[in-house]
Amino acid sequence: MELLLNKEKQVVVVPKKTTRRKKIMRNWELYLFVLPCLLWFILFKYVPMYGIQLAFKQYIPTEGIWGSPWIGFQHFTRFFESYQFWTLIKNTLSLSLWAFIFTFPVPIIVALLLNQLTSERYKKFVQTVIYAPHFISTVVLVGILFVFLSPTSGIVNHLIVLFGGEPILFMARPEWFKPLYVISGLWQETGWATIIYLAALAGVSPALHEAAIMDGANKWQRIWHVDIPGIRPTIVILLILAIGNIMNIGFEKAYLMQTDLNKSASAIIPTYVYEIGLQRAQYSFAAAIGLFNSVINLIMLLLVNRIVRKLGGNSLW
Repeated sequence: MELLLNKEKQVVVVPKKTTRRKKIMRNWELYLFVLPCLLWFILFKYVPMYGIQLAFKQYIPTEGIWGSPWIGFQHFTRFFESYQFWTLIKNTLSLSLWAFIFTFPVPIIVALLLNQLTSERYKKFVQTVIYAPHFISTVVLVGILFVFLSPTSGIVNHLIVLFGGEPILFMARPEWFKPLYVISGLWQETGWATIIYLAALAGVSPALHEAAIMDGANKWQRIWHVDIPGIRPTIVILLILAIGNIMNIGFEKAYLMQTDLNKSASAIIPTYVYEIGLQRAQYSFAAAIGLFNSVINLIMLLLVNRIVRKLGGNSLW
């Protein structure tokens, strides 16, 4: 405490300011708890970023990253002028948008419906059934797709023939790539994605539902006027993160589902980076494409976050 004179020459007691160092020392256990996580991020997320300079260099293995000559934006210009540029952009954006449109709202709907179930045993059974596909590896998932959609022995084509149709070469026709990618993603990830929304719904006050019931609201009205406003901050945050990651469509599944015959639809930026960087050893060119992809994601994230903040919603920062 300190004694000071105010404008009227009166003695007032002013609490002594706590310095930043004292605040840290007072809560040193919390800072110590955060330290391992901070070190992990620095070592594995920030230190490797020195490799970004590869995108602006003509990489020579014998010279190393630091010794290779700078060439500016030549790799970016080469990518923008390549005949595959617009095909890759179109495929990546269309696949991302299709996946976003179908996979983002479905977990919200499923969580809202599960939350209305009164039988706890049935609710747990449904949750277990829809969670289970998440634990199947992507390699096994794509293997199941190839087996089930085989034109000679797949059960899907057997059913088509049974009803008088002709067998369809699902994995060889480009127009089937996006529907198969989206549907398989829905089957595998919907149950897992509902966990966050169910957790958010658990935080909605039961008193609001009781008040709505007293006012004569039915289930649909309670979902619309109580549940959805209650989980809106969670939906907005996950929406921002989903849009900020929209160009990072899953490489593994797209690459495994890719065949020579459907490549016109399945060639996306992540698979192209893998092909250029690891199969053709053009590391600098692949780094430039990857950096371009990351910058687009960052711009989308900042843009959406700013729009949400302007609209008065819950933004990331």
